[in-house]
Amino acid sequence: MKRNGILNSHISKILSDLGHTDQIAIADAGLPVPDGVLKIDLALKLGTPSFREVLDVIAEDMVIEKVIVAREIQEGNPQTLAYLNEKFDSQVIDDSQNHERFKALTRQVKAVIRTGEATPYANCILQSGVHFG
Repeated sequence: MKRNGILNSHISKILSDLGHTDQIAIADAGLPVPDGVLKIDLALKLGTPSFREVLDVIAEDMVIEKVIVAREIQEGNPQTLAYLNEKFDSQVIDDSQNHERFKALTRQVKAVIRTGEATPYANCILQSGVHFG
């Protein structure tokens, strides 16, 4: 058994397999997952686990060069946007897409990790970077 890090074998495998510019999504309980995209469902009940809890753990293990969110987060969930701005350099956050375009972008991700989050627009796409060069 692993002593440290992510214990979920599906998430651990996805992160290990990511290459530069590959993407995964962290989603609230309501975001639709496109057909053909792997869904790793962590939701136990509304609010558990939270978007923040999951993202904090993923960010410890993943080199992240870009965070894509829907621009509706600015008005619909400013607390989550503030958290993202604290966690990541503001230049890393791309909030230029509307929610419909954001959902379309999830067709390209390697996996959607579904949380129990029950607040609007608590979704992001994480783009993998590299820790060299």
